[in-house]
Amino acid sequence: MVSIDLNSDIGESYGRYHLGNDAEIISLVSSCNIACGFHAGDPNVMAKTVQLAEKAGVGIGAHPGFPDLNGFGRRYIQMDAESVTDMVTYQVAALAGFTKGHRLHHVKPHGALYNAAGKDINLARAICKGIQNVDSHLLVYGLSNSQLVLAAQEFGLPVVSEVFADRNYQADGTLVPRSQPNAVISDPELIAKRTVEMIKNHSVTAITGETVSLQVDSICVHGDNQKALAIVRRLVDQLKLDSITINKAK
Repeated sequence: MVSIDLNSDIGESYGRYHLGNDAEIISLVSSCNIACGFHAGDPNVMAKTVQLAEKAGVGIGAHPGFPDLNGFGRRYIQMDAESVTDMVTYQVAALAGFTKGHRLHHVKPHGALYNAAGKDINLARAICKGIQNVDSHLLVYGLSNSQLVLAAQEFGLPVVSEVFADRNYQADGTLVPRSQPNAVISDPELIAKRTVEMIKNHSVTAITGETVSLQVDSICVHGDNQKALAIVRRLVDQLKLDSITINKAK
């Protein structure tokens, strides 16, 4: 029987600003990526989201990003490698402090940091060093076939190759930038069908028609998608219909 990890980005509210349906999403996925206060989230939200995730028994991941609350971490910020390492160490350690036994399951960079690390091996190495500073046993979630996956392997960190249920791909295997049309997919039916095809065929059709080969260990659905809850519910139902089980990545 085929098994897959299903993850979602959550804990992205802060202060009086509320985003997402975290409690409902957590009940459906096998792992979650919790914002660490730089692109979204705050200490109270981090604590409450960790409690929800621990109660549900899902894998708890740190979701570090650039210091960019106004831009939701989706704007690239030029930083030297040492600063990136320190920034990642700080955020991962902060979230770990809210968990039982200070133990996380994984780390997945957010937004512009994630996308840039997919192409820039030096940035990816700086991120991996920051993760290693906290816990060398943490799984690193990276875009399938990306430089972040290669860097994690260099550092001897366990790797999870991730694909996206609700994002379109370019011919080189990277995600279509959100600044371009059709970057985000919102149709739950289309997403469910497309995801099953990715899992079974280990590939996805790029927005320009090319077939892109993928290693598929984990599927991500963005928690800030306006239809996130409907998407996850429909996807979970479809996976069950296709005898694909949902389990935390190892």
